Amino acid sequence: MFTYVSQRWSADGGYREFLGIALPLILSTASWSIQLFVDRVFLTWNSTHDLAAAMPAGMTNFMFVSFFIGIAQYTNTFVAQYVGAGRPERVGPAVWQGLYLSVFALLAGFVCAALAKPIFDLVGHDPIIRRREIDYFRVLCYGMGPFVLSTAAACFFTGRGNTWTVLVVNAAATVLNIVLDYGLIFGAWGMPRLGIEGAGWATNLSTVFAAGVFFALFLQAQYRDQYATLRGWHPDFGLIIRLLRYGGPNGLTFMLDILVFSLFILLVGRLGIVHLAATNLAFNINSLAFMPLIGGGIAVTTMVGQRLGANQPAEAEYATWTGLHLAVFYMGTMAVAYLLVPALFLTPYGFKSHGAEFGAAHDMAISLLRIVGIYCVFDALYIIFTAALKGAGDTRYIMIVSMSLGWMIMIIPSVLWLRYMDQNIFVLFGFVCLYIIILGILFFLRFRQGKWKKMRVIEVVPCPPSEAAPRFHEAKAGA
Repeated sequence: MFTYVSQRWSADGGYREFLGIALPLILSTASWSIQLFVDRVFLTWNSTHDLAAAMPAGMTNFMFVSFFIGIAQYTNTFVAQYVGAGRPERVGPAVWQGLYLSVFALLAGFVCAALAKPIFDLVGHDPIIRRREIDYFRVLCYGMGPFVLSTAAACFFTGRGNTWTVLVVNAAATVLNIVLDYGLIFGAWGMPRLGIEGAGWATNLSTVFAAGVFFALFLQAQYRDQYATLRGWHPDFGLIIRLLRYGGPNGLTFMLDILVFSLFILLVGRLGIVHLAATNLAFNINSLAFMPLIGGGIAVTTMVGQRLGANQPAEAEYATWTGLHLAVFYMGTMAVAYLLVPALFLTPYGFKSHGAEFGAAHDMAISLLRIVGIYCVFDALYIIFTAALKGAGDTRYIMIVSMSLGWMIMIIPSVLWLRYMDQNIFVLFGFVCLYIIILGILFFLRFRQGKWKKMRVIEVVPCPPSEAAPRFHEAKAGA
């Protein structure tokens, strides 16, 4: 066992290389989890009603922006494959096509903000919760454009494997968000006391900061010649079509996944404030495990994309299994913790919280976290294998499977159960568990099938395999 780990540690596409790319991304996405976690803790201290309103409003906002984020994020695959193919002059133009999406996201954000009241009137939550949902959602919508800009600009660094830059910028944005969060929610340090709206403005301001820093770094002189980060600004309709062809399904998948979970949370909200608050607690705590794993998934997408760009499918497969080993170990550890000591994760929420509603939500969340622990390992399979398929361009299959199963296994059974059976929230979480387990198995089978090995998202330029690999390794060294 030790010999196997030692060999895989130093191999090309092994543990050392994966962690070199993934660790900064894991810490970066963990910083997002910390940001969300602290945000919810502060809102819990302010009001249990704010906690109950935050996730439905936040998820609904994220559902609308996720389509643009999914496309912009797919710029990472283009950058990785161009780097692997030894064509750095195409990297800058690819990133610019993703940056243009932020303009459309900004316009969409203003439209969504104008529709805030009718959207949440339709949902039909308790009027006390509804008012907070509308306020929080409207503020978050104003930050959709900068969010997409930040995502696309960051892909210039993640696609090349320069992930430490992403960590530094996102960590700084997280610190800024936490400071603004406390100040604007509670009115500290001379800031206005805005409650749940303050949490939204803190998120927006920190997002603008991250977007500005990423864009400025992207335009640095050291990148302009090699990667055409300035002269590649003009629209490239061939690249745009390819980005929409492969990134469009990725954006739709992202949006539909968020839609499914948003509808699930909205359904739970009909059970009452305690059930909604407990669900928010369980999902927020699970983000501590889930979000770092997203960083590992981005690393897998980058490694697979670079190797396929260099026409090295066997090496791409090897790198995927490397990522899976570490992801399963991590999620297995979190699963054991959720099953054995779930109350430990709830401790920060109860520090300044009080009242019978929070106590009931706390006790219910303990049981919900144990259900979450059941599907954690399958979540690792889902994220890693879909990441590998995205690195190749197999995004349509991911979209079709995710879209159909989300409705078939989660939403429709939940609606029917609530209508014809009872209001048992644990049964509803059982549907979530079944959904993620089946997804993990299906994407494992798709990966093993191997069709992805022949896929590419970049335009094909004839290049002898003997030349592609050296150019790829030169690109890695220069990143």
